[in-house]
Amino acid sequence: MKKLTAIVLALAMVFALCACGGNNDNKDDKGGETAKIKAGLICLHDENSGYDANFINAFKAACEATGVDYEIKTNIEENQAAYDAAAELADNKCNVIFSDSYGHQPYILQAAKEFPNVQFTSCTGDTALNDNVSNFHNAFAKIFQGRYVAGVAAGLKLNEMIANKEITAEQAVIGYVGAMPYAEVKSGYTSFLLGAQSVCPSATMKVVFTGSWYDETREMESAQSLIKQGCVLISQHADSMGAPNACETAKVPNVSYNGSTQEACPNTYIISSRIDWTPYFTYAIKAVQNGENYDTDWCGDLSTGSVALTELNEKVAAKGTADKLTEVENGIKDGSIKVFATDTWTVGGKALETYENEFFKGHECIKDGVFAESTDRSAPYFDIDIDGIEILQ
Repeated sequence: MKKLTAIVLALAMVFALCACGGNNDNKDDKGGETAKIKAGLICLHDENSGYDANFINAFKAACEATGVDYEIKTNIEENQAAYDAAAELADNKCNVIFSDSYGHQPYILQAAKEFPNVQFTSCTGDTALNDNVSNFHNAFAKIFQGRYVAGVAAGLKLNEMIANKEITAEQAVIGYVGAMPYAEVKSGYTSFLLGAQSVCPSATMKVVFTGSWYDETREMESAQSLIKQGCVLISQHADSMGAPNACETAKVPNVSYNGSTQEACPNTYIISSRIDWTPYFTYAIKAVQNGENYDTDWCGDLSTGSVALTELNEKVAAKGTADKLTEVENGIKDGSIKVFATDTWTVGGKALETYENEFFKGHECIKDGVFAESTDRSAPYFDIDIDGIEILQ
């Protein structure tokens, strides 16, 4: 009888080990046990948006790397639907929840207050530092670094066009399709132009705002309008294929955003910059698994792998572009290249020595001759209209 009891106990221990992850799936980096958790993601659009697809792919990669279950909600508007989605994910046992759109932020904050045992991050948000809600976070990356590098690729292409007598130096005008006149967009197109001007000093820019993050028709029409007004290269901060497709049709070089458009636009696509959210998602999920606190306001960059450039289209890019981009990336990483160094741009013909952002009232944004973008807050706050950029609408 004692032998039978011992066998039963041994079998029970085996079953218990299997039930609680005895296959080491729930181990942390040091071999210790981690909590079994579930992660959730709320998206403004779905995989048809390059912006949202970028988040979704990174989220899945992070969940698979950390071994957690996950749930994704797509096409969630920037209104009460965002709160409802967050609350539903919390009710569905998600321990950590992310949203991918700035406009979701107040609704995610509301959910964080009502579900204090769940961690929430409003990615691209900007209020967590002041909200004082312990389970509410913001995250961003220094995408202006990637925009600058992509701008260098654009400037080299302009130089090639000038050398081939396709355009004159004065005709090196870049068109930019922007979604909203927010600091995030201004920071992006300004850093892009500064990158272009670092190799093609005569480059200037014209910007059109569409008033929407995703409007394929409007983005296509905006790109077409810019081309008609003499823009010889187009870039964008908008989420659809509207602008890249317009460029392919018009045979105008294009630098896209959030992913490669080479397959659809093989004759015009040069390169794309994007935020790789995988490092952040992995960091936050592991913290929750280990029962640890994590940053209220987190910012990644080129060095953390959070800012990425897609593969260069050698067919369209100017000769020598790949080597130059490697040089520039290394310069940004080691600090020898300062994207927003104030001796490289002017406002009204003068360099700025001091600047207070509307969000940071009483806060000096220029430090040691550089606009300190995404340093005191992860979300961009460069909202200056510099010389050489014309806003068309």
